[in-house]
Amino acid sequence: MYMKENVTIKQVLEETDETERKALYNQYVKQTTPTFSCVANTCRAFLVGGSICLIGEALNRLFQSFDLDKKTAGYWTTLILVAAAIVLTGLGWYSKLAKFAGAGSVVPITGFANSVASPAVEFRAEGQVFGIGCKIFTIAGPVILYGVFASWLLGLLYWLGKLVGIF
Repeated sequence: MYMKENVTIKQVLEETDETERKALYNQYVKQTTPTFSCVANTCRAFLVGGSICLIGEALNRLFQSFDLDKKTAGYWTTLILVAAAIVLTGLGWYSKLAKFAGAGSVVPITGFANSVASPAVEFRAEGQVFGIGCKIFTIAGPVILYGVFASWLLGLLYWLGKLVGIF
């Protein structure tokens, strides 16, 4: 519409009235807003999240085949998944996976490892103390805080329930 050369946005806005400005803005928003398919997003999340869980189960079975007990095999599986998520975060690949998979990449173990490692990678240029030390729990900190608080509260309620004979 306003494709003349050397015309600034300010000049365009001054030449148009309020309703035309709103129409232009709405047209701009419609053109630049990405469209999403709920079905496609759900399928990608299911496939990626399921694949991460499948890898975890395969690792667990592999470790059990080495004559490790179920608990020890679970520890090794957790360690490998966390280490893999941290390495992928450091290489910048986990963010690409998260962009593709959405919620599917937030499988508890790998998603939490990514939420701790990504601020450390992002703020490493600011130094060990003020960069990594201060920023490492910016994403995971609230999860840890409210997780500990919720477990404390539920433990207190359970203890009170035991005292009065509910449990």
